[in-house]
Amino acid sequence: MYDDASYYTFMPSAAPQEDRQTSPKHKRRQSLLQQPNEDVQANDRSLDAINESTAEVTRNAAVPPKATLTRRAQSYSDFHHAVTTILEKDRDLSKEKDDPDYGSINDDLEFADWYDGLEDELLDASHAEYTDYQRQLELSSSHLDSLLSDTNGTLDLLSSLSDSFKAVELQTTAFQKQCEGLTKEQKRLTQLADGVSHNLKYYSFLEPVTRRLNAPGAGSMVRSQEFSSMLARLDECLEYMAAHPKHREASTYRSRYRLLMTRGLTLIRVNFVGGLREIAADVTKRIADRQLNDTTMSALLYAKFRVGASELKEVAQEIRKRAVRAPGAEPGAETEYQGLMNELHTSYSATRGRLVIPLIRKKIGDVAAAPSTSKELVPFARNTIGYIREICSSEYDLWREWFEGEDNLYDFLEAACEPLYDHLRPRIIHENEMLKLCELCTLLQTRYMHDQEDDEPLDANELDFSVLIQPALEDAQTRLVFRTQAILRDEIERYKPKSDVLDYPANNNKISLSGTKSRRSRRQSSIAEPTTPMPKTPMIVERGDSLNDQWDFDTQAAFQGWYPTLRKAIWLLSRIYRLVNSTVFDDLAHQIVHSTTLSLHHASTLISTSRTPADAHLFLIKHLLILKQQIVAFDIEYVTQSDINLDFSSITNTFYELRERGSLFDPRNLWRHLGGNLLPKVVENMLDAKVELDGRLREVITAFTNAFADRIIAPITEAEIKKRGFDPLKATEQVKRVAEKEVPLLRTKVNEYLDDARTKETLVSAVQDLVVSAYETFYEGQMREKGEKGRRTKKGKGREDE
Repeated sequence: MYDDASYYTFMPSAAPQEDRQTSPKHKRRQSLLQQPNEDVQANDRSLDAINESTAEVTRNAAVPPKATLTRRAQSYSDFHHAVTTILEKDRDLSKEKDDPDYGSINDDLEFADWYDGLEDELLDASHAEYTDYQRQLELSSSHLDSLLSDTNGTLDLLSSLSDSFKAVELQTTAFQKQCEGLTKEQKRLTQLADGVSHNLKYYSFLEPVTRRLNAPGAGSMVRSQEFSSMLARLDECLEYMAAHPKHREASTYRSRYRLLMTRGLTLIRVNFVGGLREIAADVTKRIADRQLNDTTMSALLYAKFRVGASELKEVAQEIRKRAVRAPGAEPGAETEYQGLMNELHTSYSATRGRLVIPLIRKKIGDVAAAPSTSKELVPFARNTIGYIREICSSEYDLWREWFEGEDNLYDFLEAACEPLYDHLRPRIIHENEMLKLCELCTLLQTRYMHDQEDDEPLDANELDFSVLIQPALEDAQTRLVFRTQAILRDEIERYKPKSDVLDYPANNNKISLSGTKSRRSRRQSSIAEPTTPMPKTPMIVERGDSLNDQWDFDTQAAFQGWYPTLRKAIWLLSRIYRLVNSTVFDDLAHQIVHSTTLSLHHASTLISTSRTPADAHLFLIKHLLILKQQIVAFDIEYVTQSDINLDFSSITNTFYELRERGSLFDPRNLWRHLGGNLLPKVVENMLDAKVELDGRLREVITAFTNAFADRIIAPITEAEIKKRGFDPLKATEQVKRVAEKEVPLLRTKVNEYLDDARTKETLVSAVQDLVVSAYETFYEGQMREKGEKGRRTKKGKGREDE
């Protein structure tokens, strides 16, 4: 902005050059009343110039001024430009006035007039400063009034424009709201129309689909893509009706759509069964027309069925997709259309069964009639089960080409295995040889059963043949348990030994030369190692007619001294080990050990009547030690229950009862039927075998050592000490003589029964400890008694022999 002085002078450029050079540039000028004289003089000169120009204008008033286009001052700079222009004009007039030819005086009157005029001019000149200032103020006031007028006009114009804009804004806002309301209404109506159209299509679809499904020849379009699309539309309609139960007539439309869905799926079932029947009729006709070899028969039975399998599989898939259990349904509940899917499976199984099962039955009959397999259980089972496995594998692959999943597949395969069980089960039931039953169990477990401990899971697209052969294995295992129980009962529990069997220790000396040499060589290699061979793994029994041929050891002589029931018990354990369920084996093993222990105890009692008690004790110690060492190899689990036994009295005619009850070949229902009286009952009547064996072994060892110790310390027992005339010295001498006689006898007896040097030394040391302990007690008692006598006599001599 300009300072105050320049605003009121209107002529900042009219000031002298020297004044402008001397004035400070950055100092604010004072007000007009406080300006220095230099500025006033400059203003006076400016005003004189204005006065002169004004006078000249007055003189030439008669002459019209030159027309000029004067711009209205819009700002202070424009106003300054206007003043500058006027001053320039005044300067031009002053130049004309100074011209010597201007206004010459001719007479006194003119002079007087000039003089009067001059006085007026002087007077005016004396007031020129004030007049100029007044004119300046008037000019400034006029200019400011015009500015105010223009400003007020501008403000009024702006105010009117603002009011107009506000009115326009209000109108625009109202128009926008109306447009938005109309847009929302349009969108709502559009959505409503779309919703009506969307909802209506689920109702309008009923009439056309009803006409199509009930039209004649509707079954001909089952295999087309259009039929699948129509079923998909029906699914959408059913889902819509289920999701909007409050819609008008939703329940009615839903029931009608369900009827139409059932109609469509029924058409699929009819078409599927018809196609399957045509293929089966063609195959049956070709088989009946001529005799076919195995290759041609296989081509007819399988290749012919594979031709149309893919197309019919896609058709059946429409039923399977809808035979899915709804979320939240109870386990085991059948879905709405599962019955139709089961009908397809049943129809397929029946058709294939009529073609395959007669051939299977004929083939198994031929194997059963063959000389090599007619009487032998294991070869028959090996041949027939191998054949059935090939058939089941082929049927499994063919099933997967016709259906998705394995629902009802194993029911069909079990029905195909029925001819096998018709021949195999009677053979198993009538088989009495343990070795054949064991061989059959081994064959089934190693070749056909899936190992549950195997880390690799069974492939989902692979046949699990173990499910089909499981009934045969269970039959063999059940029969094996029967035979084990029968042998246990007949040859161990009811065993009645003859006199030569109880001839101990003579039976210990019946060792062949090979056995003697073998024992000598082992005794030389390690004196602490038992000479009797004690296998640390389950013994594998080979087939043979006698027990001597049934042991798979490098020597048989070592077992000639074993009691028969012990040999039979170890033989039974070695046969059933890993062939039956671990729980069943543990139960049988505990019972076998328990019965064997009782049998050995009974034999020990009989030996004590015909021989000495020491022979009976050593016989029992020897066999109990052998039994304890043998059962370690079989990993018998510890039984915490007291008194365990198996009752097989309710298992008569087990297989025939199972067959009469039904579902014999269904592995899912087999165990449910077996839960009645068809399995051995667990009866609590025996303690844990290991605990019982250890307890009886401790008892007999204690009895044996006490018997020898009692004979040695008989002269110094309490009864002998209390007798009148008891002489401690004589009693001590007598104990010494008895010990010198009994200890060699003890060692001789121990050597006759036991071969382990450590066991023998343990028994002798136990007798020695008992004798020493009894003598120490006797000696301490005698010393106390002597001390008491000495205190009574106060002074007495000691005995000379002390």
